[in-house]
Amino acid sequence: MGGHKGGNVPHVRVAVVGSGFGGLGAAVRLRREGITDFVVLERAGSVGGTWRDNDYPGCACDVPSHLYSFSFAPDFAWPRAFSGQEHIRAYLEHVTDVFGLRPHIRFDSEVLRMAWDAERLCWDIETSGGALSADFVVSATGPLSDPKVPTEAELPGIGSFPGKVFHSARWDHGYDLRGKRVAMIGTGASAIQIVPAIQPEVGRLTLFQRTPPWVLPRVDRSISGAEKWLHKQLPFTAQARRGLLWGVRELQVQAFTKRPNQLGLVEQLAKRHMARSVKDPQLRARLTPDYRIGCKRILLSNTYYPALTRPNVDVVASGLAKVDGSTLVAADGTAAEVDAIVFGTGFHVTDMPIADRVVGAEGRTLAEAWAESGMRSLRGASAAGFPNWMTVIGPNTGLGNSSMILMIESQLNYMADFVRQLDVLGGRVALDARPDAVDAWNERVQRRMERTVWNTGGCTSWYLDASGRNTTVWPGTTTEFRGATRRVDLSEYEVVRAAPPGTRNSGGATDTDQDTEKVEAGA
Repeated sequence: MGGHKGGNVPHVRVAVVGSGFGGLGAAVRLRREGITDFVVLERAGSVGGTWRDNDYPGCACDVPSHLYSFSFAPDFAWPRAFSGQEHIRAYLEHVTDVFGLRPHIRFDSEVLRMAWDAERLCWDIETSGGALSADFVVSATGPLSDPKVPTEAELPGIGSFPGKVFHSARWDHGYDLRGKRVAMIGTGASAIQIVPAIQPEVGRLTLFQRTPPWVLPRVDRSISGAEKWLHKQLPFTAQARRGLLWGVRELQVQAFTKRPNQLGLVEQLAKRHMARSVKDPQLRARLTPDYRIGCKRILLSNTYYPALTRPNVDVVASGLAKVDGSTLVAADGTAAEVDAIVFGTGFHVTDMPIADRVVGAEGRTLAEAWAESGMRSLRGASAAGFPNWMTVIGPNTGLGNSSMILMIESQLNYMADFVRQLDVLGGRVALDARPDAVDAWNERVQRRMERTVWNTGGCTSWYLDASGRNTTVWPGTTTEFRGATRRVDLSEYEVVRAAPPGTRNSGGATDTDQDTEKVEAGA
């Protein structure tokens, strides 16, 4: 800890929230910048973020292992081309230890509230493990951290269901599914992994499918001992492998962002993939999407379709509408008696719960600031009215076809330059994103979004908020984003400084050493 700044509350230069890829990456980057006065606040008892929380049967990544890892921490013996949850979690533990991050982590410290103190130019943070303050906050809670489960109002009768209910991200490993009648609600990335994993052991599995996904083959295999040896002895071979994986995905971006009609060929590949496993034409019809591939995230699986053809599986081509005792009733009237319900209903992505806990310079929460406009920030990082605060994996930084680690590392570049700029400015100082800069950035992003498959593909996805705005995905290449976040442009910020003692503010009153003033950068 760096000491105390007002009262007896510990003070640090930087507070990082979360210990998934974003939080651990931020911690490593801070250390590499020579900053050791920081703390990582983690609500759980171990690192890992979404790869700690999502430990459901069959959980794995749909991005190749050598691309789903930090460029600064490539030395890891990945066992498979596409790694399972346990391997990715082990990688994050490895990063934590190799870079000496454990002394900085406060486990069991969920952030309950953080508020900007405009006089002291710092953030006051309340956590379940105690209070502290920080000059700069990096929020790395991630968009896939808080499960979305239907309420009684959204799903009548769910509160009185007599059986077992849990979300895929809160898997109850103490509940034995063997022989049980199980309902899987949803057909997203988690569901298509869970279904084939539990199908052989359950008595009956009923899949409630509101919208069928597009599914392509998963080209997975074990990584040989020879490959591991080669990558270890000649590191440039691992870099070349990563570069090839990255390059292929960069070339695909044009189809997603500018020419969605080019994705028709990919749809034909997906249909052939389905036809190889699903011979029943009626079932194929139920499983065939009616929207352009890529509008929702394209899923990868070799086992999902075969599992749906098994005698103990029923596919209900309709969303779940209500629960009547132990009977689940779909919107089309189809009913099923079940013993357990597994929700694969996603996460609070466009309404991040952390936004309700962040209070900015004007006394409004981040959620209130975003209430009308939707999530928006400057370069996916800084929100107007929230000085010295930034997100990792913020608004419009998501990807539809590549590795989020690439985006995270770009945002870490931005974070590092943000801290450098504070040092250059000197003294008690903060940077607050200018509203007009935030507006200009988001107008450009939304203008580019208009042509993308995510907006024109004819689907309703978790990329869109309640108003239909796409506040989630980045409408360009990872190269473009890296260029846009290489450094902080001070002209896009207001510099907030502590006013010198005895000076006069614009209203004629005398400022004290606790007062602040805003100066437009570059003015």
